[in-house]
Amino acid sequence: MGRLQGNEGNGPGTIAPDGSPVDYYALLASAEDAERVHTAIPEKASILELGAGAGRVTKGLVALGHRVVAVDESAEMLDQIEGAETVCSPIQSLSLGRRFDLVLMMSYLIETADDELRPALLRACAAHVAPDGCVILQRQPPEWYDTAAPFERTADGGRTVRMVDVRRPGPGLLAATMEYTVGDHHWSHSFVTKRLDDDYLATLLAEVGLRLAGFVAGDRGWVRAVPAAGATG
Repeated sequence: MGRLQGNEGNGPGTIAPDGSPVDYYALLASAEDAERVHTAIPEKASILELGAGAGRVTKGLVALGHRVVAVDESAEMLDQIEGAETVCSPIQSLSLGRRFDLVLMMSYLIETADDELRPALLRACAAHVAPDGCVILQRQPPEWYDTAAPFERTADGGRTVRMVDVRRPGPGLLAATMEYTVGDHHWSHSFVTKRLDDDYLATLLAEVGLRLAGFVAGDRGWVRAVPAAGATG
């Protein structure tokens, strides 16, 4: 994906091209997110995880018995992953010549403010999903854009997470900065993201041969899509 306009990061260690701090993300794991994905796919599924980062979700999917190919454009992020095949590549130029039971793209990557990049990300999803497989995309529910506000919370391991400098620089756009503190270490990650309403997202999916088939566990932040000729979701 490369450096995106409005996205930048600061702090100790390597900063990935999208502004994400590698050392911070290497500390994270989400069994809950992995379990959510697990409930929506077959046992021992083949999974292509796009934008896998340091394996926050990859670790849980591998532990649940799935065969994961983790893709990220940051080699330093991928160095943190064990138990999965890794591929260092931008998503939009990925061409593995293989298809998977699930193509997974999390971390709100689909909500990029780059209107030219978004279709390219979806084309990569469509090119790698099996005819009877599915695509799962993580986004913010559209109404989040109306209510998002600064916050501070303490997370696992004594981490402090803040969202600051929340702005709405244009129609459907939200800009903010995430701040992370662990002990004496501090990181920041500024980003710009774009609201994707259901109808708009359905249109984008149709343009690449996918069909919006519903939401994982009824959560509108987790979109499930299938090949347009595939079975109903």
